[in-house]
Amino acid sequence: MDETRQENARQAALDYHEHPKPGKLEIRATKPLANGRDLARAYSPGVAEACLEIKADPATVSRYTARGNLVAVVTNGTAVLGLGNIGAMASKPVMEGKAVLFKKFANIDCFDIEVNEPDPEKLADIVCALEPTFGAINLEDIKAPDCFIVERLCRERMNIPVFHDDQHGTAIVVGAAATNALHVAGKDFDKIKVVSTGGGAAGIACLDMLLKLGVRRENVWLCDIEGLVYHGRESQMTPQKAAYAQGTAPATLEEVIEGADMFLGLSGPGVLTPAMVAKMTAQPIVFALANPTPEILPDEVRSVAPDAIIATGRSDFPNQVNNVLCFPFIFRGALDVGATTINDEMELACIDGIAALARATTSAEAAAAYRGEKLTFGPDYLIPKPFDPRLIGTVASSVARAAMETGVATRPIEDLDSYRRKLDGSVFKSALIMRPVFEAARSANRRIVFSEGEDERVLRAANAMLEEMTDSPILIGRPEVIERRCERAGLPIRPGRDFEIVNPENDPRYRDYWGSYHDLMARRGVTPDLARAIMRTNTTAIAAIAVHRGDADSMICGTFGQFGWHLNYISQVLARDGLTAHGALSLMIQEDGPIFIADTHVNAVPTPEQIATTIIGAARHARRFGVTPKVALCSHSNFGSLQSDSGVRMRAAIALLDQRGVDFTYEGEMSADAALDPELRERILPGSRIEGAANILVFAYTDAANTARNMLKHKAGGLEVGPILMGMGNKAHIVTPSITARGLLNMSAIAGTPVTHYG
Repeated sequence: MDETRQENARQAALDYHEHPKPGKLEIRATKPLANGRDLARAYSPGVAEACLEIKADPATVSRYTARGNLVAVVTNGTAVLGLGNIGAMASKPVMEGKAVLFKKFANIDCFDIEVNEPDPEKLADIVCALEPTFGAINLEDIKAPDCFIVERLCRERMNIPVFHDDQHGTAIVVGAAATNALHVAGKDFDKIKVVSTGGGAAGIACLDMLLKLGVRRENVWLCDIEGLVYHGRESQMTPQKAAYAQGTAPATLEEVIEGADMFLGLSGPGVLTPAMVAKMTAQPIVFALANPTPEILPDEVRSVAPDAIIATGRSDFPNQVNNVLCFPFIFRGALDVGATTINDEMELACIDGIAALARATTSAEAAAAYRGEKLTFGPDYLIPKPFDPRLIGTVASSVARAAMETGVATRPIEDLDSYRRKLDGSVFKSALIMRPVFEAARSANRRIVFSEGEDERVLRAANAMLEEMTDSPILIGRPEVIERRCERAGLPIRPGRDFEIVNPENDPRYRDYWGSYHDLMARRGVTPDLARAIMRTNTTAIAAIAVHRGDADSMICGTFGQFGWHLNYISQVLARDGLTAHGALSLMIQEDGPIFIADTHVNAVPTPEQIATTIIGAARHARRFGVTPKVALCSHSNFGSLQSDSGVRMRAAIALLDQRGVDFTYEGEMSADAALDPELRERILPGSRIEGAANILVFAYTDAANTARNMLKHKAGGLEVGPILMGMGNKAHIVTPSITARGLLNMSAIAGTPVTHYG
């Protein structure tokens, strides 16, 4: 059975690399090449202008070419990923994978370069000759001690960052994990005894890093296959090992492990035994990083030291020491400031950033990617997970700052806070466009009640609100359930202390709430008994009453259930004094900019009056996001070409807008492709009112609007903010069950903004 499973896994890996096209990379153009004009600019004669600018001022190469965002991953295949010396060509899948990680995690373009050259000095010559092409070099999978020689020569001769990830990347992540392990254990770097196995590139680099963090050289004991590295030993020695020699006599790992606070293994399986761990200090730190089989398995460590703090190199155990936590982001920061090298200060800044993130609240995105794991800082969570989207902003900005402070940045960044927000915006697609809304929300302190307060997404949104905003969350749910789920999710917030609770099972306001609901609904068939039952079981109605009574300023519901069901109770309670739900607006964030879609949920077949009202509300909301509204009234008909129902209603809505003299641009009726393609629109109706592509699409049927919304979200990679319920004076919003914690945070910012209109 195991053999079958292994063969299936092997074939799946091969299929992944082969289909639908061989390999993991391709090159895509970033500029149009659709006609003769484009060709003349991209190549001859226009390309000469860029060449001459660079010849006159080499620093402009980052303005006119991709070099400033281009890294080379270079190897000779002599020490590949636990596979050993398999040669340059066989290493190519690994190097392609490294390039994919650069792109995925830090949006850095990367070429993998595999070189048939075993001589380290000749390999260094080849790498140095590549400097005109690349903004930085990542050396990878080169055997020790050759890797030390190659990196030293390249760093001496090149004016761009050169970084051997097997050395420094591993050392940085080990440094971050060790920083937090000592924090948990209550120990200090300058007082601990460290015993290490493995004198290769990674092992030596990790020891060097521990010294930079404060470990004393006399407290480091290095062992390899020959035993202790001591003064006078001749077998299996290198200058790098000799720097850590202890004493003048041979000794075994078992002998030197006595009283050790930390074991650092970068060697092979089974090197450390439970009996050896038993000789270490209380709450020992065991980093068994050999792959795929560590020096000792976590269960064996805990059999003799239940309180041990353990890290491995494997993803199926807690605390995986993974270089992807480091290299994409240290290169991101270095490239963005045009660093000439990656120095100690930049590496230490990387460590500080990674370690600090683990001590902070876990991001909702990381929790979603690692569902089922408890991501709470402590012995089993020393370093962040690779898919934590906060890494790029935290680590890259720290590295950039260190490069600037140490004078190795050739393109300093004036506003590092803005730079960090930009980096966050590259992973949180909503961050940039949501900024005006968040800033407006911070000018007030509104109380936002969440109907489904026991949902983990709501809990994470509430935690983020308390960290990032001035608004106050109120959660409807059972306190004991909410507290238990906060603890399970690793969130520091607790009901009653950090936020208010409305407990449907036992709340002192229950009598007032059902009484208010009955007063509103007594002549609509709701008896006192039914009012009591609804205020015990219907959290949407409870939230609406909370807003009605002034206990909250706005409500958010809809993480489960149908939109129309929630809208019914909101309308019963809050649609009065001029408020009425007249449309739902979804902001779809696309790669090329935002598109607003309406009406996605409220009016199945809106009247011309409802369409016009929806358009006015959509334009008002677009401006809240800093977007100048350009509205297209969408129909199968193009400017009177068909007498269809949708065309007739859209033309009537246009007439109403004309009469009202609104202060934004609108046009229609037209097909969606004419709305988004100015050239097509110009052929159909030359001189139309809109210039460029429309950014608000209003449809004549909710079916059409909802289909467009879902197609943009699921097939075009769009991110939705919303739906925004228009017409309710920002007192209520109904989200959809697919919403994320980040989406709920965005909606809380929208709900947290005071409004002066009912749009």
